[in-house]
Amino acid sequence: MNEELKNEEPKAFTTPCYKLTQNHFLYNTMPSTLLHPLIEAAYRVLETGEPISQAEALQLADLPGELALDLGSLANKVKNRYASETEALHACSIMNAKSGVCAENCKFCAQSRHNHADVEVYDLVNEESALIEARNCMAEGVTHFGIVTSGYGYKKINPEFLRILNMIDRLHTELPNLHVCASLGMLGEEPAAALAAHGIAHYNINIQVAPDRYHALIADTHTVEERIATIKLLRKNNISVCCGGIMGVGETMQDRISMIFALQELDVTVIPLNVLVPIDGTPLAGKEPLSVADIVKTFALCRLAHPRKTIKFAAGRETIMKDFQGLLMLSGANGYLTGGYLTTRGRDVADDRHFASQIASFN
Repeated sequence: MNEELKNEEPKAFTTPCYKLTQNHFLYNTMPSTLLHPLIEAAYRVLETGEPISQAEALQLADLPGELALDLGSLANKVKNRYASETEALHACSIMNAKSGVCAENCKFCAQSRHNHADVEVYDLVNEESALIEARNCMAEGVTHFGIVTSGYGYKKINPEFLRILNMIDRLHTELPNLHVCASLGMLGEEPAAALAAHGIAHYNINIQVAPDRYHALIADTHTVEERIATIKLLRKNNISVCCGGIMGVGETMQDRISMIFALQELDVTVIPLNVLVPIDGTPLAGKEPLSVADIVKTFALCRLAHPRKTIKFAAGRETIMKDFQGLLMLSGANGYLTGGYLTTRGRDVADDRHFASQIASFN
């Protein structure tokens, strides 16, 4: 793609159609419009399964909002062809297994002790509590269950981390068909190897934004390089990585594209995309939401950059997108988080199951 394509106007053409008149179909012609040349060129992803380049993504991102639906339609086709081999939609649920009093100062997070959000605070839950949550998850037909803890992470195996390992083992024993996942922050060599030995299915750790914007937009009590080091440790131990980011924290569209291609370099398995849910008591409370068109374009470009990955719509799906959540699921996503989030409510799992069945009709 080049500057000439970017500035070229879509060409008009005439296409045949049929019109019903007194119970007879009459052949007629009507004016129609070709796809924008940039989007038309991007259809090679559908033909080849090869991702767009970062330069192409930047050009597509500059297209006006009225073309977002065309871009989303292409992304949905790519998803159907290359990322729907094993299941129509990837659904997962998470448990807030340790809440609050986190020493990190992530600006969007209600659990940071640097912020002043009204959240429940408790230490690591016991195995029985986790088992109850996991059983409820399985009963609703959701087979991916994530154990999530607040805090920096575990650079060494300590007594609390051993309790988490025992919890994982208990879930495997009691619910052998459950895919047990975890999000425990930054890891050292020994904890990463231990999680692999205990059969963790996916490990979630997000880079959140473009790496060079992490310090300004997310936190300065740790670095994005620490997160990336954990991702590399996980991959070294053959653990599938769930890693994505958040939209609406003050980043630009160019920043989002930089994040999308950073994920390409890290070769993660699952990409969760979150839309900021502004929480009172955090620095981002009252933040104006992004336009739906920009979010559609972000999802679509993520799919065109990652034709075969699982792209999961996480936070903000029900609370922020509301009437538009179906549109986002038809713009390249093939997974979603269901049943609630760490400190904010989600939608009933049964409602989401019906929602997923309707989305599948577009496959």
